[in-house]
Amino acid sequence: MKQDTNDQNNQQVPWNKGKLIGQKSPLKLKEIWEIRIRLQMTKNTRELALFNLSIDSKLRGCDLVTLRINDVAQSNRVSSRAIIMQQKTHRPVQFEITEQTRNSLEAWINQAKLKSDHYLFPSRIHNSPHLSTRQYARIVEHWVKSIGLNPAAYGTHTMRRTKATLVYRRTKNLRAVQLLLGHSKLESTVRL
Repeated sequence: MKQDTNDQNNQQVPWNKGKLIGQKSPLKLKEIWEIRIRLQMTKNTRELALFNLSIDSKLRGCDLVTLRINDVAQSNRVSSRAIIMQQKTHRPVQFEITEQTRNSLEAWINQAKLKSDHYLFPSRIHNSPHLSTRQYARIVEHWVKSIGLNPAAYGTHTMRRTKATLVYRRTKNLRAVQLLLGHSKLESTVRL
């Protein structure tokens, strides 16, 4: 009996205790604008570019943080479209870069004095060449907290799902959303 008591006292706390698990919620249009305006007001050029591109690109965090300048720009001009090879699926995905995002990216590239072969979002940690997915997750958590949302309900995948959800609500075209996200199976898109 003594052994059973010790086992109960030494149990580890489950990793997900007190956390919301499952799909993360997409941002609503109002919430996108709230975050965007806060970043503009604080003149946070880097995070504004990161936020805008994360919404436009619909890329997974691992693909977003490893983008280089030449993936989205040529001769210091940000392109209106980009094609990226996804790390997870090894399939290309194309996305539009809106004028607002192009402007914020150009401002960031100029401010940071980045060259075409540099990472778009270099890390501030010297032994890391680019922003890590964990650093990106902390930034997203800060964004959602700044507008009063529960960070447990949102994450980096929120950014990927946001524009796709807005497009689906407007068009009800699941196939278009499948193409936007680069899903190979419609079943993956249905879970959106």
